[in-house]
Amino acid sequence: MQNATVVLSDRPLPDLRFAAECDCLAHLYGNAGDRPLRARVYATDLTDEEWQIVRRVMPVPGWLCGRGGNPEGFCHREMIDAVRYFVDNGIKWRAMPADFPPWSAVYAFQHRWHTDELLDVLHERLREQVRIVEGRDDPEPSAAIVDGCGSFGGTALAA
Repeated sequence: MQNATVVLSDRPLPDLRFAAECDCLAHLYGNAGDRPLRARVYATDLTDEEWQIVRRVMPVPGWLCGRGGNPEGFCHREMIDAVRYFVDNGIKWRAMPADFPPWSAVYAFQHRWHTDELLDVLHERLREQVRIVEGRDDPEPSAAIVDGCGSFGGTALAA
C-alpha cells in the first residue's frame, strides 16, 4: 500500500493541552478533542497496554499526509473499541451502544479501513512487532502450515 509507512517526524508537535485525554492522531491533529471520551466498560475495549502497541503501528490518515479530506472527528481508540465490540457481540450496526461514536461513523471508519486495506497493514505491522518481541531473526514469516484434516483419499492414519 502506498504511503503506508509515513513518518510524522517533520510535523510540529501539537499543543498537548487539548489532547491530554487521548494520544491518538485524531485527538492530536484532528477534531476529536471536541468530544468527551467515554468510560471504558466493555470487555472488548483495548487496555492501555494494547493501545500503546496498536497506536504506534496504526496507518497515518490520508488527511494528515496531505492527500485531502477532513480531519477525523472521532477518537481512533474509541473507533477500534466500537469495531471490536461489534465483531465480538455480533450486533447490527444500528444497535451500537450509545456511548460509542454514532454507528454510521464507526461503519464508515471500518469500511474505509477495509476497502483501503489498512486493516491488512495494521495486521502486518502487529505481526512484525510480535515476531521482533519473540526474538525471531526475520520479522517476515518464512513458512506456512497447511492443515490436511480433510483427507481426500479416504484412508485413515493408523494409530
